[in-house]
Amino acid sequence: MRNPLAFLTLLCLGAAAACSGASAAVAIPNPVVDEARVTTKGERTAVLAGGCFWGIEAVFDHVKGVKSSVSGYSGGTQATAQYDIVSTGTTGHAESVQIVYDPSQVSYGQLLQIFFSVHDPTELNRQGPDDGTQYRTAIFYADEEQKRVAEAYIDQLNRAKVFKQRIVTQIVPLKAFYKAEDYHQDYLVHHPNQPYIVINDLPKVAYVRQQFQQLYK
Repeated sequence: MRNPLAFLTLLCLGAAAACSGASAAVAIPNPVVDEARVTTKGERTAVLAGGCFWGIEAVFDHVKGVKSSVSGYSGGTQATAQYDIVSTGTTGHAESVQIVYDPSQVSYGQLLQIFFSVHDPTELNRQGPDDGTQYRTAIFYADEEQKRVAEAYIDQLNRAKVFKQRIVTQIVPLKAFYKAEDYHQDYLVHHPNQPYIVINDLPKVAYVRQQFQQLYK
């Protein structure tokens, strides 16, 4: 997503390279299976990977009940949790987002519903113009409940044939999350006019604002 050739290609692709969730009228149903709802305020954490972390982070910054959304790396070791190394696609890391949320305001299942709405979970080791294992789609579950909800939801979406192809999103245990470099944090906020952001990420935020009005902030 950052090398010059890929960037020029992206500019040529224009709006056609935008995220599938925002550009295609795919209705993502509510999850049938979800975590137990609570009425008291609290904090839980979800870690999701759906391509470039700039757009995923920006989306969840606008979800009610989300206290923080941080770009980082999951799937590899601390020693390789550096952008230049992760970009080689050989570290096992995926560009990921750590979401701290209040389960009394938004559920894990609702977070997954938004997640599947703003990226293409059928693309293997790529997302739109970005290619490599670091851009894979993945759910890093923190406990058995998150695993249960994620597995049930993917099965639900596959059975309903919501997407034309089967979902390839990995469901793997969260071993660690490593925060990315400071310049990656709130990237959309700081660079709203960058072509990559305009083409790929602003449509994600606009889609959530339109389709999830009750959860948008």
